[in-house]
Amino acid sequence: MALVIDSLRKRFGTVQALDGISFTAQPGQVFGFLGANGAGKTTTMRIVLDVIRADEGSATWNGVPTRDVPRRTWGYLPEERGLYPRMKVLDQLVFIGVLHGLTRAEAARRARHWLGRFRVPHYADRRAEELSKGNEQKIQFIAAVLHDPDVLLMDEPFTGLDPINVALLKEAFLELRDRGKALVFSTHQMEMVEELCDAIAIIDSGRVLVSGPTADVKRDSGHAVVRLGVAGDPDLAWLDALPGARVTRSGRDYHELELRDGLAPGWILREALARDAQVTRFEIAQPSIEDIFVERVGVTTTDERTLAAVNGEAVR
Repeated sequence: MALVIDSLRKRFGTVQALDGISFTAQPGQVFGFLGANGAGKTTTMRIVLDVIRADEGSATWNGVPTRDVPRRTWGYLPEERGLYPRMKVLDQLVFIGVLHGLTRAEAARRARHWLGRFRVPHYADRRAEELSKGNEQKIQFIAAVLHDPDVLLMDEPFTGLDPINVALLKEAFLELRDRGKALVFSTHQMEMVEELCDAIAIIDSGRVLVSGPTADVKRDSGHAVVRLGVAGDPDLAWLDALPGARVTRSGRDYHELELRDGLAPGWILREALARDAQVTRFEIAQPSIEDIFVERVGVTTTDERTLAAVNGEAVR
């Protein structure tokens, strides 16, 4: 059983929104769907949900086209606010639960459970228009998971959340993953990807640039990272002059270097010690997802103004 996206293509007028996208998201897995604005993430999700149809390719769950899978299989958290502004929170959660096949009593029980879990039980009788953006986002997440879907698709789920609510949402992610759910989410917050994602796909201009288990994507990037800290922060201009090394970050406590062309990390340490530097930190690491994303996507060639004009905000 898996969500399989196979060679999806979609054109809006003259714009090729998706150009052969393929990836697989497994049950019991958090999958990060990464790309710049206009890359095709939202379009892909909407094809999975049968909101729009692909021109070519397929999206299947457990071998069945997603358009033929029961609606309650899916939970969807859109990036846009989608609550009824004048309707009370509990009333609309119950309404959404009933639409997915729950009884009113069961929908109310589950809704109160999730409201308590997100520390907002007192919002049950408030109207959605009275909520902050962050709390509205939490209510939309509850609406997406209330019916216990097998697959959860989320577009920028952490938008507008403070650190406490980010922690609550991450906790919910991991619990759902451990219960065997497939979670697919898009985000620009790469630290969330590092913490949560078992696998990722990076797309640009409707094409997959790299995909697979997160650890494999890092390992296969073709370069290592060294973090070097030196007491007193002396002149380290020599780092930039090293063949096969490039300083990617210079922080208060350490410098981060990307190593290429077979340069051995130990050589950096030997060079520092040869200059009588007092080394306080030497760490060999894999590149971050953010580094890989920037390297692979670079300056996007997607014309976002054109995409935004096509079908409203359908192409993202």
